[in-house]
Amino acid sequence: MVQLDQTIRFRTMIAFFLPLGFSALLISVSHVIINSTLAHAIINPEIVITGYAMAFSIFGLTEEAAVLMRQTCTVLVKDKRTFKSLLIVCLFLIIFILLISSVVAYTPAGAWLFGYVFGASEELQKDILSTYRVLVLVTIFSVLRCIYQGIIISKMRTKWLTIAMIIRLSVMYGLSLLFISNPHLISGRTGAFIFLAGMIVEAAVSYAEGRMLVNKLPAFSDDGESRDVRGVFRFYRPMLISVFLAVSVTPAINVLLGKTVNMELAIASYTIAFSITWLAISFQTYMHQIVLNYYKKAPHLVFKFGIIFGIMPGFFLCLLGFTPLGHWVLQNLVGINGDLLTATAQALKIFVLFSLIFPWVDFCNGIVMLRSQTGIMVWSQGSNIVMTLVVLLIGIWLVPDWNGAIGALAQSIGSAAELGVLVLSLSRLRQPSTYSIGN
Repeated sequence: MVQLDQTIRFRTMIAFFLPLGFSALLISVSHVIINSTLAHAIINPEIVITGYAMAFSIFGLTEEAAVLMRQTCTVLVKDKRTFKSLLIVCLFLIIFILLISSVVAYTPAGAWLFGYVFGASEELQKDILSTYRVLVLVTIFSVLRCIYQGIIISKMRTKWLTIAMIIRLSVMYGLSLLFISNPHLISGRTGAFIFLAGMIVEAAVSYAEGRMLVNKLPAFSDDGESRDVRGVFRFYRPMLISVFLAVSVTPAINVLLGKTVNMELAIASYTIAFSITWLAISFQTYMHQIVLNYYKKAPHLVFKFGIIFGIMPGFFLCLLGFTPLGHWVLQNLVGINGDLLTATAQALKIFVLFSLIFPWVDFCNGIVMLRSQTGIMVWSQGSNIVMTLVVLLIGIWLVPDWNGAIGALAQSIGSAAELGVLVLSLSRLRQPSTYSIGN
């Protein structure tokens, strides 16, 4: 009878997890679509991909602030009052992000950032800035979709995330084919337009479903947990600090890869390899949700779930990195050749290590949140950044011709350091408790 109960629980976990995982998988596919489109540029596809990657790395800093609204909404919003408070916080967030982004996009600060810090040439700077100006608009729709996706997840209607992503991918793929048939139009800005179109569609679908769920919420929570603007911000602030540290890794890698022998080849190969790696680990980006929802009820079953789903990304990347299948995929599906193909394949081999570590980082983060010890995440992600920078500097000094493989190695070692801090910190904790807003 106990075995039957565990089987039911496992099926329940899978039913909850699969729609979330598929939506994350499809998000990764969207980035592969963009990179494969840019790879069809007639002149210097490496430079085109590099321009988009640099612009996107800065956009990613503000994008993660928007994505956090999904978790905030899922945990906090139980009534209409709290939802209105969340909307006010979101409004201030959008205004703040647009102000900061506008400084980068439309003042000399942007040229200084990409020229001096990233080391981009004047020609590349123009492509980066034109791309970034389009990406700035994405933030508005990203915040909108994350708010309503939070409601959708809290009401266990996760299939709508998958539906929204399927529609988004259809639009993006259609635009991709249009640009590929006219390769002379492809630039870094092309990727930004494809991404913006997809985000608008996903936001519209999420709003349509999420708004109906919001209308069904009570005016005030029955348990007296209605929250004002300050209450929402107290929950959101520590998460924002920790995630800001996490998303600083990619811009740091792009900056230092600009110091290698061939900047464009290094950044382009790293970007393509990482987009494929993220495709492999996309399911595992929601591992923390399994921990938060089921760990207290069946810890051993959750651990078993982590083992089963945790080894899948490594197996997939081993096929791409160490068999002829990888070269076939890169040539025929991604559309790259020559030195870019060789450098990307080398980076993929090293990313196997990252793919084996990441699922357990997210698993441990779920336990940290469950035990009300979210401050640990700041230290663990800080150790990630430090080790990433150390490995990058050593790699650029000793083997500058490794191109994107240097970034892959640095990110893998950084993630290993993060996991080490998480495991060490969790081993010192004794009694788990519920998640606290005050953290």
